[in-house]
Amino acid sequence: MDGRLSCETDVWSNWLRNHRYGGDADYERNVRSRVAVYVRRVLDGAKLWPGMTLLDIGAGEGAVGLAAIERLGARLKVLFMDISPSLLRHAEALALCAGVVSQCRFLNASAERMDPVADASVDVVTSRAVLAYVPDKLAALRQCYRVLKPGGRISIGEPVFRDEALAACALGQTLAARPADHPDRLMRLVQRWRAAQFPDTLEAIAKNPMTNYSERDLVRFMQNAGFCHIHLEFHVDAGDAAPMPWEVFINTSPHPLAPTLADIMQTQFDADERLIFERGLRPSIESGDRVCTDRMAYLTAVKPYL
Repeated sequence: MDGRLSCETDVWSNWLRNHRYGGDADYERNVRSRVAVYVRRVLDGAKLWPGMTLLDIGAGEGAVGLAAIERLGARLKVLFMDISPSLLRHAEALALCAGVVSQCRFLNASAERMDPVADASVDVVTSRAVLAYVPDKLAALRQCYRVLKPGGRISIGEPVFRDEALAACALGQTLAARPADHPDRLMRLVQRWRAAQFPDTLEAIAKNPMTNYSERDLVRFMQNAGFCHIHLEFHVDAGDAAPMPWEVFINTSPHPLAPTLADIMQTQFDADERLIFERGLRPSIESGDRVCTDRMAYLTAVKPYL
């Protein structure tokens, strides 16, 4: 992952290691299988070839770069770049275990300032779930343009969270129109849960880097950065959620900047509210009686020959 790193807490490493999988091996396997699909699509868009140098931005645990090496073997050089030193160390350890560390470099830098990477020095840039957390997305894409050789490609896969935030906003507006003594307490608790994980007013949505853009804005950012031959695929996958143990569900969070539901219930709900909330929501979580929607934007583009 990439983004703004707190001086006190590495939220990216903390999320990947503690809150992404809820401490459950079955759920971790499920998530990793979905991530493998995202990675495959990003690498398909990269059009890898032997002898190239790949820069993976927000490399995290190294999923994209290591999968790229698995595709091409010793014929590929990969630069793993991330703002989290902890995740870079973990990615390096995985590369060492895989016997490919000699093909890798590990760079501690942000997407908006890729100082360790020279101008026109890489053949392809990849990223997955990075720009969503970057405040200045255009600056990051201009950095990608700078480090690419003429004719080089960029291939990214980004979650689009705007609809989740708009849904939280709409629910808040609906509840605000109800009388204060309305008997449905559960929906007010649901709204407080969602508002703790996503911005829930139009003003907050417009200010938050995760939600103040759409997939079409990513195309515009690519154009403004100087890229050509831009291609966007926006994938929306909606289906029944897999049943989950309640304790696993409440100990996960949807993105690195969101608190877990367990934290929200502990810090924002009183004992009576926690009881109402769990009684109302737990059956649908454990039975899988809910819809899960995944929105991902995949973009590829080329740095033109000047």
